[in-house]
Amino acid sequence: MKRQTVGKVASDLIIKATDSTSPIEQMRENLSEYEQNLRECVDSSKKIIMGDFYVIVLTKQEHLMQNVFRNYFFPRMSCPSPDWDQTVYKYKRNDDHIVYMWTIPSRESCEYLKKNALYVDKSERELLKYVLAFNDGSLLKLAKQLNGEKLESAELENFIYKG
Repeated sequence: MKRQTVGKVASDLIIKATDSTSPIEQMRENLSEYEQNLRECVDSSKKIIMGDFYVIVLTKQEHLMQNVFRNYFFPRMSCPSPDWDQTVYKYKRNDDHIVYMWTIPSRESCEYLKKNALYVDKSERELLKYVLAFNDGSLLKLAKQLNGEKLESAELENFIYKG
């Protein structure tokens, strides 16, 4: 069987699409190899990082193919500041356990969720919780606390998204 390129598949999907899908639905469709890539990132990072660490997953939309999203997996020793298009996990070495921490979708998806907070489906309420915590600065406070850092009120004021 001949493998198709991402561009060919994306073009075919654009042609077949008769109705637009929400950003949340698009995110769900693009997660087929996600868990495998997360585990590979953790396994390779365990060889070079001693102790606990974080895995950041950045989701990027292709500029030329609007229905193609790619996930990039990066390890890091400190907890990152929350940002759009980001999912964060913590790897606990003692338990060999990956802990999901949060997901912040695209700016547009955050706006959609906030504007429709009263109508959000049960399956999307956890995502809404993270969007609201990102918006009010709670996730930044958590990241700073996990890193043993102090949070200055001016820094928090500059960080909070006022969209």
